Amino acid sequence: MSGIAGSEGLKSQPKKSVSQVRIVGSGLIGTSIGLGLVQHGIHVEMVDSDPKTQSLASDLIGSKAIKSPEVVILALPTRQLEMVLQGEFDLNPQSTFMDVGSVKTEVLVKVEAISGMALRFVPSHPMAGREIGGASSARADLFIGRSWVVTPTKSTESESTEMVKDLISLLGASPVVFSASDHDSAVAKISHLPQIVSSLLAKQLIGTNPEWMELSGQGLRDTTRIAASDEQLWKEIIYSNRNVLAVLLKDLQIDLKILIDNLEDPSQIEKILLQGRKGRELIPGKHGGKAREYSHLPIVIDDKPGQLAAIFNECSSLGVNVEDLIIEHSPGQLSALITLALSAPDARKLSDHLGSIGWNVHPIRN
Repeated sequence: MSGIAGSEGLKSQPKKSVSQVRIVGSGLIGTSIGLGLVQHGIHVEMVDSDPKTQSLASDLIGSKAIKSPEVVILALPTRQLEMVLQGEFDLNPQSTFMDVGSVKTEVLVKVEAISGMALRFVPSHPMAGREIGGASSARADLFIGRSWVVTPTKSTESESTEMVKDLISLLGASPVVFSASDHDSAVAKISHLPQIVSSLLAKQLIGTNPEWMELSGQGLRDTTRIAASDEQLWKEIIYSNRNVLAVLLKDLQIDLKILIDNLEDPSQIEKILLQGRKGRELIPGKHGGKAREYSHLPIVIDDKPGQLAAIFNECSSLGVNVEDLIIEHSPGQLSALITLALSAPDARKLSDHLGSIGWNVHPIRN
């Protein structure tokens, strides 16, 4: 969340080896790619089977018809690829092709069934998204600072691979090369399994007393946030990667049984929770770097417009960078607690400053 109070320095702009791109699929990812590319002067054509969706994406991007795209991006679910692969290859046989789906081994099977296409096809997967899909949710900065996996095969032409890497870099992402099987195993654990767990947890809330739900805190919101994702999209992803996920879900089932069997043993409960904390510590920090330890500054604010903006204005004037924030507020409450995550020096600087001008600042937590 560093952009709130001062952006980090941008890397030097990557070279632009592409001037025309055709994007088939005008959902969140496809439209976000289009928005990002037009900012670099690339001509983009948006295509979608739904005329209304195509119209919205085209209006957002300023889409125009293109005769000879260097790159054709297939931004649609894997199950829909078969319906467009042959037609797009026949239309632009000299183009480089890339997809952006969440599972890669299944894509390779479909591509290799079309003679000659595998030479110019670069499977890829941007590690970015939002729980709300569609062109209306698209953002030009969706990929900045994110990893973007590419899984070229031995038959993929190096020129096509390099062109796709340049395009990815232009969008602000970092291309990372994996094999298709390693990619599918990795995303099953760090993306697909969390989605399943979040959805299963949120499912348990159905039928809960509304008065109990009023007690909900940030922990519940954090752990169920991605449960708001599109079930139509995710059923396809989970099905496509079902073989890898089956193993992970069985391991989770074993851990759950261990916990159930040891609910009468506090020491075993502690052991399981400790293992969870150790696993959490393995998650990298922002931009894929080593996880950083932040200081947390609690501030009680009045429940009225402009309070957050005022605090961030003070952050900006001090040159303080806010990494994250949590807001705790209940309906009818006249105040709210916000907790800012900052570096230790920034937390101390901001705490001293806000306290000196009358803000209700509480002790820093490390």
